[in-house]
Amino acid sequence: MHRPNLSPTPLARAVRPSQSNRTVLPGALLALMLLGSSAAHAEQVSVNIAAQPLSSALQQLGQQTQMQILYSPELVQGLKSSPVSGSLSTDEVLQRMLQGSGLSYRVDGHTILLMPPPSAGEAALELSPTSISGMAPGSVTEGTGLYTTYMSSSSTRLNLTQKETPQSVTVVTRQRLDDQKLTNLTEVLEATPGITVLRTGIGAENDTYWSRGFQVNNFEIDGVPTSPRLDNTTQSTAMYDRVEIVRGATGLISGTGTPSATINMIRKRPTATFQGSVTAEAGSWDRYGTGFDVSGPLTDSGNVRGRLVVDYKTQNSFVDRVEQDTQLIYGISEFDLSEATMLTVGFSYLKTQVDDPLRTGFQVRYADGSKTDFSRSKNSSPTWSYNDRKQTNVFTSLEHQFDNGWSGKVELSHSIMDFDELINYMNGEISSVDGSGAYMYPNRWSGKPRQNNLDAYLTGPFTLFGREHELITGVTLSRYTENTPDHGGWVGPWTGYDGSIGNIWDWKGQGPRPDTTTVGKTYIQENQYAAYMTGRFHVTDDLAVILGGRVTDWRRTSDYQNWNDPTLDNKSDENRHGVFLPYAGVVYDLNDTWSVYGSYTKIFNPQPYGVRDEKFKALDPQEGTGYELGVKGSFNDEKLNASLALFRIEQDNLPVYVRAPDIYRAEQDTTTKGVELELNGELAEGWQAFAGYAYSVSTDSDNNRIVTNTPRHSAKTFTTYRLPGILDNKLTIGGGVNWQSKTGQNLHTFTQGSYAVTSLMARYDITQNLSASLNLNNVFDRKYFSYVDSWGVYGAPRNFMTSVQYKF
Repeated sequence: MHRPNLSPTPLARAVRPSQSNRTVLPGALLALMLLGSSAAHAEQVSVNIAAQPLSSALQQLGQQTQMQILYSPELVQGLKSSPVSGSLSTDEVLQRMLQGSGLSYRVDGHTILLMPPPSAGEAALELSPTSISGMAPGSVTEGTGLYTTYMSSSSTRLNLTQKETPQSVTVVTRQRLDDQKLTNLTEVLEATPGITVLRTGIGAENDTYWSRGFQVNNFEIDGVPTSPRLDNTTQSTAMYDRVEIVRGATGLISGTGTPSATINMIRKRPTATFQGSVTAEAGSWDRYGTGFDVSGPLTDSGNVRGRLVVDYKTQNSFVDRVEQDTQLIYGISEFDLSEATMLTVGFSYLKTQVDDPLRTGFQVRYADGSKTDFSRSKNSSPTWSYNDRKQTNVFTSLEHQFDNGWSGKVELSHSIMDFDELINYMNGEISSVDGSGAYMYPNRWSGKPRQNNLDAYLTGPFTLFGREHELITGVTLSRYTENTPDHGGWVGPWTGYDGSIGNIWDWKGQGPRPDTTTVGKTYIQENQYAAYMTGRFHVTDDLAVILGGRVTDWRRTSDYQNWNDPTLDNKSDENRHGVFLPYAGVVYDLNDTWSVYGSYTKIFNPQPYGVRDEKFKALDPQEGTGYELGVKGSFNDEKLNASLALFRIEQDNLPVYVRAPDIYRAEQDTTTKGVELELNGELAEGWQAFAGYAYSVSTDSDNNRIVTNTPRHSAKTFTTYRLPGILDNKLTIGGGVNWQSKTGQNLHTFTQGSYAVTSLMARYDITQNLSASLNLNNVFDRKYFSYVDSWGVYGAPRNFMTSVQYKF
């Protein structure tokens, strides 16, 4: 948890005080109130601060007046300041800036203390540490206006700054999500360095993410692992404060998975003061959306707070006939049961309906080997295909802060994915002469998998050898169940289905709908029980060592029944007990700006269900080890972070496809080596920037390159700048470029050269509460494949999105 920063800097944020500070801080604040000087109030200061988010306005006030400002970040979330300029008294400046916010203040010399509205009373002030700590550790990014965060816990579950974390971490903040209009997880990861997104469909759910040579299948919500089979790719960002991405092996926090990356989605929290917003958007291809976000106290004392987010989108696509509707409802409430105990309850419901979703696209070569050249708008999906999904999640947690500075939390969550999809792959060899030879290859999947999670931990400081250290220990219990109907599997000519297509160039989705009568079912249950402990030891003032470990028990049982042919029935039982995953990290502070680090991590990953060898035996779990060395820097009062990482990933039992049906071999001694660079945060007042570069190459035991569907080199950038003086500081402009080197070398039948995609944005503050923005994507209309192998799916052509937001 954060400790209050009361050092004499231009801006000091008192955030997340530990329990040991709770008895001291109110007394110190009371002393400041009683010592307020009328002379200080009357002192003239020269300021020039435009209308903007209150958090950034306070930063400017501190910089322009050299005054210390104490406040809780949650206190100013969602608030905007009124413009103020000229030579004025401190009182006049604060009264103008805080007009309409409901906040009060006290001034003592060169220190300003912001407080909740007087109606909230002193009790609300004393309860704030409970309401601030919340269920999701780390720093809230909403309302900061920054492209970086002060604290993150996704690497070790300890709250650490970027400079203190011995792994590569990228945080996509709320400001970046809004500026770039990143509305789902796939779009977020397309903007994240070191991550390659393969969009294997349009309106489908089978996008894949890759990092450091391996597919990403580690997902978390508020730090709690969630199964990759619960359709995380379509997650809506409207309900999240930020997305944190930890690259490399993360067995300490996720238990099972690949040594690629872990994606941690952090939910929005209720705010201590009332705030709300309404948005509307419209863009290319008849894409429309609207929504609202309301948050604040539900009682006069502020001991109960709530938040409700609703988002609705109806969208067509650059691909013919694809139509998609998305509906999100997210609600969360916090109850301060006492000064030290908080109960949280919440839910989310996301419904997605897609007609005619494109899946894997068209063949990229004709039968004679020449390249095809289908229009980007042509759809390989028939008119009867669909993809319907409903994601429901309910959660509750209880958090308590003890008198000795320790805190504990228990969280329960229940998730359900209700899906039904009838899709098509375009198969066959197409004639370049008359367009014949293709045929439809459909399948239907449906089911209602669910997952129950219990996550509990204790964390706090302890003293050893005269120094204070931090410790966290906890348990994670998870049960995933799946009862999936068998609708007959893949349908083709050998099953009596005639899906042949005459001339593929004239085809517009017509064709017979297959019979998908249920012929059997599969029941899967997967349990994972784990306990972990991590300690951060301050060996010297400049040297910190992080040591930890996780012990995991894993078991998966499955039972397949075929009602037409009992000889196909199959049962299996796979398990691993007492799997120990160590973690070690070292961070050395060279000075107040730079640190160097090294880390060693491990992870193991049971093979996906159905992956078998030639003897139809399940392959042994994948085992990954990660080594990383790097240097990190923090600048501009921690509002700008930079990092350089060198890494090596070793993986055994990597499944390599041999032949149908689902026959694989286990590849040993695969290795990925690479380097990553990243810069994110505030370069100067009003100038936010993000830039990242990644290089990685994966090889097998014979040093031959593998995983060639991802580029060796990639770079991603985006920046925004609020133009000073022009149009009264109301205009913000920005843009960025995503570039990657060629893909498809060696193993693949199709090679795509390097390409870059450029985006631009502009936002204008019409009034203090009303703003309008424009995002232009793929500015130069670059034609490229977002996924290509033997089949290809094009990336989106040039397009735009306009939006209007009103905050109240």
